[in-house]
Amino acid sequence: MQSFGRSTIVVCGGAGFIGSNFIRQLLAGHPKARVVCVDALTYAGNKENLKGLPARRLIFIKGDIANKALMARLVKKYKPSYGINFAAESHVDRSIHGNAEEFVRTNVLGTAVLLGALRDAKSLKKFVQVSTDEVYGALPLHSKKKFTETSPLLPNSPYASSKAAADLMEGKPIAIYGDGLYVRDWIHVDDHCSALVLALLRGEPGEVYNIGADDEVSNIALARRMLAYFKKSESDVLYVKDRPGHDRRYAIDASKARKALGWKPRHYLNKSFKMTVEWYLKNGSWVKRALKRAGVANAHI
Repeated sequence: MQSFGRSTIVVCGGAGFIGSNFIRQLLAGHPKARVVCVDALTYAGNKENLKGLPARRLIFIKGDIANKALMARLVKKYKPSYGINFAAESHVDRSIHGNAEEFVRTNVLGTAVLLGALRDAKSLKKFVQVSTDEVYGALPLHSKKKFTETSPLLPNSPYASSKAAADLMEGKPIAIYGDGLYVRDWIHVDDHCSALVLALLRGEPGEVYNIGADDEVSNIALARRMLAYFKKSESDVLYVKDRPGHDRRYAIDASKARKALGWKPRHYLNKSFKMTVEWYLKNGSWVKRALKRAGVANAHI
């Protein structure tokens, strides 16, 4: 089995949802590896996500990846062998109705600064940039077509143009954009992270690997599943005005990642839905703190 050995891995945006799960999985599966986590701890980052991890193997640095001096010092001091970037301004609504310049600064300039610093590291073996299926644009709702690594980039929002992150939802009436028939390919965070670990270990330089679980479900179908779980009626669904540039369907052809990386998903929505909901129910105080920190009162899906 391939291993990172005693390597140091720089993880940018590691205090976010996916980044923190990636760090947990990496440290658990590679007991000699060390992680340097860089996170600005804005609305999406929460240091509590890293609670309980061994301090001797996890170095946390609060900072902005667009800070050229900081990134240069970090690379010089820790001499990373691997790097992965989750850091991003996220949430489509914020990019459409807020300040799109923030997205360009972090997601474009920040990535450029990070790459410049890592380029100067003689120790660096490989770097992975984590993006989003939204960069491909939208697919027809009833088409059998899926995005591949060679699909043209046709983003429909400033967020998708610069790159992406995660969704949040609260236990209030579920707000659904438009008719709710927006289809997404749902993947468990553990499966996503295991694919990223393999991309760092086995990925070829310059290659793109789409990561998906072939688990397409519409937003309204998922909302109805949640309502059924809590024994609530569809009157608890709040239909709201659709957002500009809302993509109808995302679907990823992950056959390249499965073949080249030797990866496959282990969790599917039918089985992992209950497990995921119950985790949030058991960790209600964490959810409240996370939402308060992010300034989220309710979220649309």
